[in-house]
Amino acid sequence: MQQSAITLTQLQQWLPEVCRIALNAGLEISRMYRDNRELAVEHKKDGTPVTEVDRYADNLIFQALQKLTPDIPLVTEESVSRFPFEERRHWPIFWLVDPLDGTKEFIAGTGEYSVNIALIVEHHPVLGVVFGPEVGTLYYALREEACAYKLPLDIYQQDMDNLNMGDLLSAAEPIEAARLSEEEVTKVAVSRRHGGRTQQFMAELGSNETVKMGSALKTCLVAEGKAHVYPRFGPTSLWDTAASQAILEAAGGAVLNAAGHPLEYVQTPTLLNPFFISVCQKDYPWPAIPEVM
Repeated sequence: MQQSAITLTQLQQWLPEVCRIALNAGLEISRMYRDNRELAVEHKKDGTPVTEVDRYADNLIFQALQKLTPDIPLVTEESVSRFPFEERRHWPIFWLVDPLDGTKEFIAGTGEYSVNIALIVEHHPVLGVVFGPEVGTLYYALREEACAYKLPLDIYQQDMDNLNMGDLLSAAEPIEAARLSEEEVTKVAVSRRHGGRTQQFMAELGSNETVKMGSALKTCLVAEGKAHVYPRFGPTSLWDTAASQAILEAAGGAVLNAAGHPLEYVQTPTLLNPFFISVCQKDYPWPAIPEVM
């Protein structure tokens, strides 16, 4: 499938179903989260943790997206090894999925994890869905529509087998990134574990306060105006950022690399992002971003 084959009408048709897929996966993850049973935690080669819940949710989303769009390939965090780089590098369009973003938060019991699903067309996220089951919020956007949405949602109060997505999404409210003056106190979204580079960035910002959150929900906080910036100066992969970037861009913000350009989603052997900042506005004088990982 080529880029010209993807129309706004198709994206509008797919979006409710992608939201449904995220909600279904989120419900299953949440049930396991609330079960309080001991989880077997393994560590991948890069040192990041993975659980049976990650793999279960990955498979659920993988199968559902294949059914929805059988001609569009998928890259998911737990299944990327199925597709060698030499095959992936030629995909102009693909789904990019993190079935359980914030595995550390999931294991720690903070509830600050999310399900992230994005559609990439020619290196850019054009559709994004982020669902935080425990924070009870669904975020979604089509970048071309230049409008992002937030839906407070308790999935345990929904009949998931008979859910009318049109009715459900009609209750969503549009969100917009804040505008920031240099006199304002800057609200900085940070994880519960952040290092010296982030501290230096915050010091250069001047007056600021922190908003602590896990996973892609930090960028979503910027999209809805509850934070102004989220600096990330540690390792992340493409699936960590794509969905929330689509949402933030539709809300008027940006996700920028050290050169001041939006992150792009180019297939590489490692699938790693550079350092970046998620910002409420591109034209604000943000401190410099470190260039090296």
